[in-house]
Amino acid sequence: MTKKINVLVFPAEGQNAYELHDALSTCVNIHLIGGTSVARHGEFLFDNYINNIPFITDKNFLQEFNEILRVNEIDVIFPTHDTIVKYLIENEEKINARIVSGDKETADICRDKSLTFERFKETDILPKRYYNAEEISFPAFVKPREGQGAVGARKITDSHDVAKIDFLNNIVTEYLPGEECTVDCLTDQHGILRYVSPRSRDRILAGMSVRGSNIALTTDIQHIADTLNSKLNFRGLWYFQIKKNKDGVFKLLEVSTRCAGTMCQTRAKGINLPLLSVYIIMGYDVDIYDNAYHLIMDRALIGRYRLDIDYNYVYIDFDDTITLRGKVNLNTIRFMYQCYNKGKKLILLTRHENDLEETLNHYAISKQLFYKIVHLNHLNESKSQYIHHLDSIFIDNAFKEREEVRQVHHIPVFDVDQIEFLLDWRI
Repeated sequence: MTKKINVLVFPAEGQNAYELHDALSTCVNIHLIGGTSVARHGEFLFDNYINNIPFITDKNFLQEFNEILRVNEIDVIFPTHDTIVKYLIENEEKINARIVSGDKETADICRDKSLTFERFKETDILPKRYYNAEEISFPAFVKPREGQGAVGARKITDSHDVAKIDFLNNIVTEYLPGEECTVDCLTDQHGILRYVSPRSRDRILAGMSVRGSNIALTTDIQHIADTLNSKLNFRGLWYFQIKKNKDGVFKLLEVSTRCAGTMCQTRAKGINLPLLSVYIIMGYDVDIYDNAYHLIMDRALIGRYRLDIDYNYVYIDFDDTITLRGKVNLNTIRFMYQCYNKGKKLILLTRHENDLEETLNHYAISKQLFYKIVHLNHLNESKSQYIHHLDSIFIDNAFKEREEVRQVHHIPVFDVDQIEFLLDWRI
């Protein structure tokens, strides 16, 4: 495979879009582009980012969208929202790229839970459904017919709650009190279910799993996956969510044809479902090898930043800045290589007491990273006297050093904890 495959993530926002970025941005044969109608966090991640794509409700959407696909020579589209999936699949014949999703019928069934119940009513994978108030046994659970995750879903415990339910536009089922998990799946271009990976949902934030671990693939989970795959037409990655009823039997909550935000947990086992999906959509056969280890995933919010400063030179300290507690400071070394990649010149300003070259070799830090090395030999020498470029920043763990440079040169100065604000995550 010599030609790079041009892949568009649309919209390039939301945790599943960011997972697609992380899964595909470093793949040597993938050229990744993020596209959105409203710029959000994606602009801090995608090196190639289009932020003016029309909304799908725009009358000229298809025309303008196809022009974007043409100009960027897009081969594959990853839609990241169920509504976008449904729209693109409905218009698949008019769109000049391949779409990672099931077919139109599959997209409709995954989007509308009433259709899901209709398609699988003869199977044993669904929770008990209530069609009117008289049928309900409490507690019960209600969720919108169309939607994703926990949006609009709620537990109901008495007849007062039932009076507010619109049975036409909502699904009401038995309440499932047991263990919940998500199951990541992959179906190849021949319709064969190639991979099934269950993962627990141990802690939830805004409907998304932020802590979980891989769990055993049991026969009942495999049965649900096989049932779904046999009655729907998937292409590439997809997932479903299940929860145990009062008898400890897993029942289906929902199924989706898009990437899940926590598919990173499956990728951590060595199975890159987005990349495999690209190959499948392009018509290639794939091999799948799972690293058979147990893992725990836990995550919290991460900040990414863009500072309104322009600099070409970085003056940086060594002890307790490039190094920290006898080790290389990983944030600093990442930033230094970022500067190297961007052609920004690193100038080392240090009062290091030992043989500097020997210390650099000890930490496996190449002198070639630095445009210049200034080794101050006297404690009364000021670092500010060695700064000769106004388009520069200064990084040092010592407040006294930073304050002097700030007062003399009026350039931005940074402590070690602030290096994270200088990192550019776009790939």
